[in-house]
Amino acid sequence: MLTITHTHEAGTLIDGTSRGDGTAEVLKANRWRWGRSISAWYVPHSRDHQPNVHTINRTAGALRAAGFTVAVDVDRTHRTTAEVEADKIARQNDRVNVLEAKADRKTDAADAAWAAERRALDRLPEGGEPIKIGHHSETRHRNAIAKTHNATGRAVAASDAADTAHERATAAAHTTAGRYSVVTVANRIERYGADLRRLDRQITAPVVDANWNESDPTPAQQEARRARLAPRRAELVDQIAYWESVRAEQIATGKATGYDRSTVHKGDRVKVRGSWHEVVRVNPKTVSVTTGYTWTDTTPYAEIQELVTAADWAKAATEHAN
Repeated sequence: MLTITHTHEAGTLIDGTSRGDGTAEVLKANRWRWGRSISAWYVPHSRDHQPNVHTINRTAGALRAAGFTVAVDVDRTHRTTAEVEADKIARQNDRVNVLEAKADRKTDAADAAWAAERRALDRLPEGGEPIKIGHHSETRHRNAIAKTHNATGRAVAASDAADTAHERATAAAHTTAGRYSVVTVANRIERYGADLRRLDRQITAPVVDANWNESDPTPAQQEARRARLAPRRAELVDQIAYWESVRAEQIATGKATGYDRSTVHKGDRVKVRGSWHEVVRVNPKTVSVTTGYTWTDTTPYAEIQELVTAADWAKAATEHAN
């Protein structure tokens, strides 16, 4: 008996497989992966998401066709976004600790390799004495050079491994900060909002029959769609609320600027990525700014770092000229 399960916290997993039973080929063909740390097959990117019913049903069908008995247990209950984020931060911190410990071990190994290389160099004749061909010391001299060469290669490789480990640890340490950067948070709110609007449109989308004729969905059909999409919709609403609270705190603490079309006007100057530009048009979600060339660029409000009104800019220019 194989059991495909899905929970919001664990993602989509399968239980009951064993090495060499023939399930691996089927699962790989359906884009499952083996998780070494959890000792189980899983669907990538299924954790903290609603179940991919198509993948689950396709996999179950393929396994049954291969002669296996398969049960499916899907839980559509979602954790709150606050719980998900706290779990992600904890997992990332654990990963950083593991990578930093690995980097320290690699550094110790590199130090030991360079010490060994130093000892090998010390065994060579002083002053770069050449090999004495035919002398009884020739073999010993050649062996010492070969050992030194190998020791140097091992030391260089160990240093490269240590550098790579430190780079991975540093990158992992910045992951959470990057996830909560002001622009990333604003973009995430925008994306989730678009997903929610798209989901709501699916409820009232036309029904297409076998002849490709469209008709309005009946109340019963709309209700069935609403029930089917309810778990994902509830998840999106919670995600938007969480990230909007994060952005509100960023604005309150001055980490984010919070500009919008009510505070930015044509002729104002805005600072974007360290450069100042004149606003030539104010749009619902972006502003169009000069570039110094014949074309303009658009930038989201979240990327505006500073704002100077047209009047204040002109006043400053006049004072500077005088």
